[in-house]
Amino acid sequence: MKVMKIEGGNTLSGTIKISGAKNSSVALIPASLLADSDVTICNVPEITDTDVLCEMLEYLGADVRRASESVVISPEKIENKVIPKEFTSKLRASYYFMGALLGKKKHVEIYLPGGCSIGARPIDLHLKGFESLGATITNEGEKYIVDAKELNGANIYLDIASVGATINIMLAAVLAKGKTIIDNAAKEPEIVNIATYLNNMGARITGAGTSEIRITGVEKLHGCFHEVIPDRIEAGTYVIIGALIGKDLNIYNIIPEHIEALTSKLQEMGVPLKIESDSIIVSSKDEYKPSRIKTLGYPGFPTDLQQPFSVLASKCNGKLIVQETIWENRFMHLPELEKMGMKTEKNGMIATFVGPNKLVGCEVKATDLRAGAAMVAAALVAEGTTTITNIEHILRGYEGIVEKLTDVGAKIKIEEI
Repeated sequence: MKVMKIEGGNTLSGTIKISGAKNSSVALIPASLLADSDVTICNVPEITDTDVLCEMLEYLGADVRRASESVVISPEKIENKVIPKEFTSKLRASYYFMGALLGKKKHVEIYLPGGCSIGARPIDLHLKGFESLGATITNEGEKYIVDAKELNGANIYLDIASVGATINIMLAAVLAKGKTIIDNAAKEPEIVNIATYLNNMGARITGAGTSEIRITGVEKLHGCFHEVIPDRIEAGTYVIIGALIGKDLNIYNIIPEHIEALTSKLQEMGVPLKIESDSIIVSSKDEYKPSRIKTLGYPGFPTDLQQPFSVLASKCNGKLIVQETIWENRFMHLPELEKMGMKTEKNGMIATFVGPNKLVGCEVKATDLRAGAAMVAAALVAEGTTTITNIEHILRGYEGIVEKLTDVGAKIKIEEI
């Protein structure tokens, strides 16, 4: 078993370069199946999630070549085989093969996707979208069979502005006949990045980044070159870490507008930030003002940042209150923070963190990806050494986290025990 060991209390100074967005890459890789010739995706993070997706492509018969930060995919020889649980249980984003294969082959058989256990994560909106396009759904235990003689454009209203459903419907609709309108679509930057990718292939998509996306189906898509946007969640995580224990810590290769919900809240709390066109320089202070956040879809405060953000309570003079509106199990990090000395209270979907607290290193576990990021943040500011278990969650979403933090002064390593 691998664990992460962090000796806390070391000031972080220097530069951290942000990688390509995980939440964009995990959709772009399956979307490559829609092309009839080679695609090159640049700035793909080397994380376990993208590794698994590339393995899934190879299982289906695609040729995948990885060089540095780029992935070149040749999808011409794809075989439409059943996608087994051994792949899909590893990550939630495996469900993007549903939309891509349905769009390309009009048939897909795939086992229920896995991923972090942060709450009920039904795919009913995805399936509703596929049915609206003309597909029939058969559920055989944990396996879904989605089939269509042909796909036809439709008006689809999403009850919830789901990122996954928005993307999956886009993937299925680009090769459907006629026009598709997705109403109440999610607006995240990753969706814009994916729509741009599909348009580079020859798709006709407008409105990405707004609540109404319009898609005019085309007969085929061709290869292209595309660049993944910077990871706003990774950027936000390191900015939070800088607010905890940084000194002129430079987080660069970012799009600051993508994390304005975070940076405006940090400024309100008194965190010293210098925001440039593609970077943020952050330093820590001994004490911050109490605050309250409520997670919402973009451009609201990201649910993926609320767990690391909660560690800032250790420096707040009073209560930091977090209201989670998206995932009901996104407070599983609370008992782990309590082990380190954090005072917490939970009432339904609201968690209260009472500061200031002196955090002390101990053994904790990463219960999910972003909880793992919270444990890393807490360990860096804690007194003594922290051992984090279940680190496979962390490695799913943060490229080179040990190297990036070591380069700016952290004492962090991965050990086999």
